[in-house]
Amino acid sequence: MKQILSFLTLALMLFSCAQKPQKAPEIPLEDFFRNPEKTAFQLSPNGKYFSYLAPWESRLNVFVQKTGEDEAVRLTSETERDIAGYLWKGDSRLLFLKDTGGDENFQLYGVNVDGSDLKGLTVFEKVRTTFIDDLKDDEDEVIVGLNKRDATVFDPYRLNVLTGEMTMLAENPGNIMGWMTDHDGKLRVAITSDGVNNTILYRDTEEEEFSPVLTTSFKETVSPVLFTFDNQMVYALSNLGRDKTALVTFDVANGKEAEVIFETAEADLEGVDYSRKDKKLLSVSWTTDKDKRHFFDAEAEAMQQELESKLPGYEVAVGSHNKAEDQFMIRTYNDRTRGAYFYYDKNTQELSKLAELSPWLNEADLCEMQPISYTSRDGLTIHGYLTLPKGYEPKTLPVVVNPHGGPWARDYWGFNPEVQFLANNGYAVLQMNFRGSTGFGKEFWQSSFKQWGRTMQDDITDGVRWLIDQGIADPERVAIYGGSYGGYATLAGLTLTPELYAAGVDYVGVSNLFTFMNTIPPYWKPMLDMIYEMVGHPETDSLMLAEVSPVFHVDKIQAPLFVAQGANDPRVNKDESDQIVEALETRGIDVEYMVKDNEGHGFRNEENRFDFYRAMITFLDEHLKPAEE
Repeated sequence: MKQILSFLTLALMLFSCAQKPQKAPEIPLEDFFRNPEKTAFQLSPNGKYFSYLAPWESRLNVFVQKTGEDEAVRLTSETERDIAGYLWKGDSRLLFLKDTGGDENFQLYGVNVDGSDLKGLTVFEKVRTTFIDDLKDDEDEVIVGLNKRDATVFDPYRLNVLTGEMTMLAENPGNIMGWMTDHDGKLRVAITSDGVNNTILYRDTEEEEFSPVLTTSFKETVSPVLFTFDNQMVYALSNLGRDKTALVTFDVANGKEAEVIFETAEADLEGVDYSRKDKKLLSVSWTTDKDKRHFFDAEAEAMQQELESKLPGYEVAVGSHNKAEDQFMIRTYNDRTRGAYFYYDKNTQELSKLAELSPWLNEADLCEMQPISYTSRDGLTIHGYLTLPKGYEPKTLPVVVNPHGGPWARDYWGFNPEVQFLANNGYAVLQMNFRGSTGFGKEFWQSSFKQWGRTMQDDITDGVRWLIDQGIADPERVAIYGGSYGGYATLAGLTLTPELYAAGVDYVGVSNLFTFMNTIPPYWKPMLDMIYEMVGHPETDSLMLAEVSPVFHVDKIQAPLFVAQGANDPRVNKDESDQIVEALETRGIDVEYMVKDNEGHGFRNEENRFDFYRAMITFLDEHLKPAEE
C-alpha cells in the first residue's frame, strides 16, 4: 500500500509540475545565502521589550526594541562572527554566546538592555560554555557547564551574570555527560557514560551524594526532559521495551517508568512543551514527513488552531513568550519561504507582523519540496524529499543527491536555501533519510551500526537508481553533494559506485575513518567506545574501516571533485580534506579545493557562504549542465 501511495504521490507531483511550464526567474545567489533581515525574536520576561538578531557589518548582532515602538537599539557590535545564540536574563540583561573562527569554544557575555555593562563572563582560551539551566526565577545567576578544569568533561558552575563570579557545584569525575536541575534550580540528576552504557544518577537534595538508579546500554534511551511539577519524578523520553520513544513519567528515585503518557507508532517523540506558569504539560511533537503534535491542554490547542486559521498555508510555531504567558512570538514557514515573525497577544487575540526573514525572496518563484519514499534493496522503506526545478519537464533532469550530515540526524520538510538555490538553477534535488537517520525508531537507527559505506551508502545508491527508474534523473548527469557525514557519503559514492556520479562536492567531510576518530574534540572522547560500536573499532574492525575509507580508494574515482573545508573545524579536522586532495593530486588528478581560514564545521560568515556556493554552482554547471527547457 505504501508503494502505491508513493507512486500516486509522485504521479500527481509530475502532473502538477507538467502543468507549470513557466520557468522561475533566475534569483541572485546572494538572496539565498545572505543573513536574514531579522531573526531569533524573543520577548523579555515582563513583555515590555522584544529582541532579535539582525545584520550589522554583515554579522548577526543583538537588537532590542520596546514592544509597540519602532526604534531598536543595537546591543552588540560583532564584526568577526555572527552571534551564535542569546537569551534574556531577567528584564534588564541579555546573555549571548560567540566563538572564534568556528572553533565552537563558545564564550558567554552579558549586556544590559540599554547596551551598557557589556562583560565577558566565561572568556577562557580553548574552553567551551554550555547552558545547564538559565534559572528563569533568578535575576542574577545561571548554571553553566565548562570544560575548564578538564578539556574532556564539563563541570557545572553557578555563575553570577552581573559580576562574573563562579562557584563550582560539583566536580565531574570524568564520566558525567549531562546534568539536570529541578524547577527550583537544584542540581539533582546526572547522566554518566562508560562509553557504551549510560547510568542515571539521582539525589534528593544538593547536600546528598549522587547515587546510580538505572543503567542502560547506549542503544536504549531514557532521556529526562524536565522534573514533574512537584519535583518528585521526571518526564522522560524513553524507548525501554519499545521501538519508538514515548513520553513517560519516570520514577527517578527508584529508576523505573511509572506511567506511559503518550506514544505513537509513527515515529520517535522529539519535543515536549509545557507551561511553567500553570505547571502543566501542553503538547508533545514528532515528525513523519512533516511535523505533528498531540495536545494535552485544550487551551493551548485552541490557541494553535486560532493562529493557523489566521495564517493559512504556513506551518505555525509558537516560540518565545513572557513570564505571564499571554504574549508570544510566532514563527511561520513552509517549503518555499523562510517565513515571518509575528507578535501575538493572547488576551486580545491580536496578531501583528514583525518581520519577514527574507523579504527579497518571492515564494511563488520557488519550488515545492515533496515527501517521497522508496524501498531499499533489503526491503526497508526509505523516506525522503524530492524538489523539482520550476518550469522544467520532469524527465531526464540533472540531479544533485544531497545526503544529510550526522549521520544520526535527519532531513526535514521546510525551507532549505541550498535545495532552493539548486532547483532555481535547473537541478532536481533528492534528499533521503537513510538507515540510521533519527526519529524512525530504535531498530532503524541501530541498523546503521558499522554500516558507513555499506548499507547506509546502499540506501543512497538505491534512491538514485529509483529516481533514474522513474525517468526523472538523467543517469549521465547525477552529482552528489553533502556536508559532514554527507561529505563522507559523497566521497564514498565516488569511490564505491564511481559509475553512478558525474561529479561530487565534499563539504567538511570525513575521508579516513582511522584519522577521523583520532582527531575528535576532547569532549567527545568519553564517548569513543560508543563511536567504535557505531562506526567501527580501528583495531578489531580495521579491514572493514579500510574498505570504506575513501582515501584508500581514490584510484576508483572517475568523476571530478570539489572539496571545501574550514581550517578550524573541531569535528572533522582539516586533515580529512587535505588527505583526499593530496591522494588525488599524487595521482595527477586536479581537485578544486577551497579552505577558509576563519571557519570551522561549515561556513557561517556570509561572504564565505557566497564564495562556496558560487564555486559549487560553477563546478556543477561545468560538469552536469542544467537541463534545457
